[in-house]
Amino acid sequence: MMKLFTLLVAAAAIASPALANDTMAEVKTGGLIFAQSDDVSMAEEDLFISASEVRVGYVFENMSDKDVESLVAFPMPDITGQVDNNSAISDYDSDNFLHFSTVQDGRPITAKLQQRVISLGIDVTDEFAKYAIPVLPYSQKTAQALARLPEAVRKDWIARGLIYPMSGGDAAGTGGSDLVPLWTLRSTYWWRTTFPAKKKVSVEHRYQPAVGGTVAISFLENGEPKGERFREYSRKYCLDGDFVRIAQQRAGEAEAGGANYTESWISYVLSTGANWVGPIRRFQLTIDKGKPGNIISFCGSNVQKIGPTTFRMTAEDFDPERDFDILILNSPEAEPKTP
Repeated sequence: MMKLFTLLVAAAAIASPALANDTMAEVKTGGLIFAQSDDVSMAEEDLFISASEVRVGYVFENMSDKDVESLVAFPMPDITGQVDNNSAISDYDSDNFLHFSTVQDGRPITAKLQQRVISLGIDVTDEFAKYAIPVLPYSQKTAQALARLPEAVRKDWIARGLIYPMSGGDAAGTGGSDLVPLWTLRSTYWWRTTFPAKKKVSVEHRYQPAVGGTVAISFLENGEPKGERFREYSRKYCLDGDFVRIAQQRAGEAEAGGANYTESWISYVLSTGANWVGPIRRFQLTIDKGKPGNIISFCGSNVQKIGPTTFRMTAEDFDPERDFDILILNSPEAEPKTP
């Protein structure tokens, strides 16, 4: 049973007011996915999550008397083009937009990258290759390549929902319109590995999470804990009375002319990819909230504070039942910087 854990720390000072009300959607990411095996167990998982980095260390053990070859994959989050882009991904010109890297037993792994372009459930990757269109929806190179599409192809892609004409063009894609990508890019890094018989193998990987959020506290309605958004936050982040009370106090200070606290959302997909035999024998989660003045809430059990900004949860024979969703209220002097 997951229990509530909330840490409350008051800010030391109030900075100048924040006036915007923009929202940036977080992107769910997770760990590695392994091919199904009845011989390989996970002895340990050590997970570290912060707004600037996710690090995961695994120790696998092949309990059989034969080597096990396996396919290992890291699914990157989907990127879907849309007219109003509010995704938290910051590096749209790199295939490795989360700056993913991995090592096995201390040696760097060179992973292969598979990318597929999907539109309305149909794989159109070959068409993009035919017309030399980069697959990253928001890349500047993609915009330039789309502008060079032959008129007949442009009209066909608009009709099929791959692109949308903007800025003065018509629905047929004429009139010098900019073309907005509407397709979904699915990217996966993968490699093959061997788990030697009766031995342990360590695998580590890290990346930059795509952190979402708002520039103010958004889950209160006229300063009160009510409404659908508040109920959603309560379920997702396990808000308790003390956390809500502090949030109301900070929102009231901002309303009176003080600076806003801002929200950061981090999501980690923990409940997929469990293709090893049995539960995780030893699981450890460390979360860093960034600055001492920040306030954090998430659902967890057996959580302890181990530093000014860090908290640790440990479990034996851990069988993940839900993903981790983390809410951080950033104090005005500690607003996170874009990586």
